[in-house]
Amino acid sequence: MLCWALFAVAVDLLLGYGGLLSFGHAAFWGTSAYTAGLAAAHLGVPFPVAVLGGALAAAALAAPIGYLAVKRSGIYFAMVTLAFAQLVYFVANEWSSVTGGENGLQSVPRELFGLDLSDPYYFYYAALPVAALGMLLAWRVVHSPFGRVLVAIRDNPARARALGYPAHRYKLLAFVLSAFVAGLGGGLFAVAHGFVSLDVVHWTTSGKGVVLVVLGGIGTLWGGVVGAALVVNLEDQLSQAGFTLIGLVTGGIFVLVVLLFRRGLWGSAVWLLRRYSRM
Repeated sequence: MLCWALFAVAVDLLLGYGGLLSFGHAAFWGTSAYTAGLAAAHLGVPFPVAVLGGALAAAALAAPIGYLAVKRSGIYFAMVTLAFAQLVYFVANEWSSVTGGENGLQSVPRELFGLDLSDPYYFYYAALPVAALGMLLAWRVVHSPFGRVLVAIRDNPARARALGYPAHRYKLLAFVLSAFVAGLGGGLFAVAHGFVSLDVVHWTTSGKGVVLVVLGGIGTLWGGVVGAALVVNLEDQLSQAGFTLIGLVTGGIFVLVVLLFRRGLWGSAVWLLRRYSRM
């Protein structure tokens, strides 16, 4: 769940505070997953270092993509990010000597300085500081002067530019920071599962991140964590029960939340608390 929570927070950092809908974040999630998996499996790098390396690789990839993408807005921005994500998917599929192609990258070790973390309980607490780093980074960004300017650019880009703020630079930095946080989640995902498949760079992974954010609440940051906790735990429970139409259930819940809670689950809860606290 920590992996998807980080991914959702990364998407919300860009969508909720920058107003930029990305359908290409799977490229950064997947790049980090492959980088961390290769570093851990072939170089014996401890998993926190491997995950951090994967996140840096994701940020490095995001820089040139973001430079081109942030010059567009709205649906055009979304399509540019999707196009680059599909390119990364094609490279991962064709570069089978490194990524394993359709067979995936297998036998990613779950160890920390020689300690076996195959037990999910131990791995959870070992991975928690990495997840906390990503959450803290995102929280610090949105509550900093940079975050306030980013929101101002989202709300009124023309006025922000008139005040002298370089909108494209702010958007680019937000894009790279978002990719870094997504990379932390992707690296954790690779180590947690011990396997990296092509699904990590598929466009549906980007779509899932958007769904998690919408369920929790756009522009709330913690809403992504709530959405991830709900969807991931629900998928696990349905899978263990032998239910095959998991997408139908999660899709139905998504529609209900959109219709009944326009601020998302977490966003609506916060709004209600603030409203009744003033009464």
